[in-house]
Amino acid sequence: MINHVMREITPLTPNDCFTIFSRIKQKFDSPLHYHEEYELNLILNAKGAKRVIGGHMEVIDHIELVLIGPNLYHTWGAHQCQSDEFTEVTIQFHKDLFDELFLNRNQLSFIKSMLEGSQSGILFSQEVAHSLLDRLLSLDKKHGFDSVLELLTILHSLSISRNMRMLSDPVFNDERFNYNSRRLEKVFEYMNNNYHKQVSLAEVSRIANMPEASFSRFIKKHTGKTFIDSLNEIRLGHASRMLIDTNNTVAEIAYKCGFNNISNFNRVFKRKKLCIPREFRETYTGNRVFI
Repeated sequence: MINHVMREITPLTPNDCFTIFSRIKQKFDSPLHYHEEYELNLILNAKGAKRVIGGHMEVIDHIELVLIGPNLYHTWGAHQCQSDEFTEVTIQFHKDLFDELFLNRNQLSFIKSMLEGSQSGILFSQEVAHSLLDRLLSLDKKHGFDSVLELLTILHSLSISRNMRMLSDPVFNDERFNYNSRRLEKVFEYMNNNYHKQVSLAEVSRIANMPEASFSRFIKKHTGKTFIDSLNEIRLGHASRMLIDTNNTVAEIAYKCGFNNISNFNRVFKRKKLCIPREFRETYTGNRVFI
């Protein structure tokens, strides 16, 4: 199944706490996908659309509020939705935003339990969604620490709410990406720091202290991806952020992110994100906020 599911590379950097993306849409256009970040998704006025989370499918109501854990497959599709346009607010935050020691404190026990439950996807009740609607819709108007505090307060309110419902069997959560290897950590740290340069298999194999052929098998076994795919995903994450945050041309961004020619950049970008960089910029610019 993994070959038919797209891995989304979100534009969050390690220095961000979260991103919020609010838009009015005419159609559902996201394929079945997953990403390493938590996602809190609010959808308004799309009754009759279909939600797919892991192995669970369901037709949604007028208001929809769902928390999705890291690497859990999800998408929404039109199905029997009759609405001409609907509102979608997507909040994504790092899976390590809340440190494990922090979450183990007594006062955080409800949030910790909710985040653990989100590995199956959590649907919150209509009443809870309505009660938090104004705060979710206005979160992108807050700034800095106030934004982080408000997100934490919203998550606390959700964690103590009644009638939340787990959606999928946890078996659908792709655990392959929770690999625990110091060698791979060092390699990924190197690629993150040098994505703008030419990075060779020989270099990263030396960092892992392995022969090239052995390292190629090692990274594929532990991540499900080849070395070049892993490097391209890191580069595309940075490129996505530049397309949103800067006025640099697509060609400038391609070269800044280590792609040696524009056609290769366009081809890799479209294969991973199902659109070319210019279309991505047009879709995402203007209403995504990074905190």
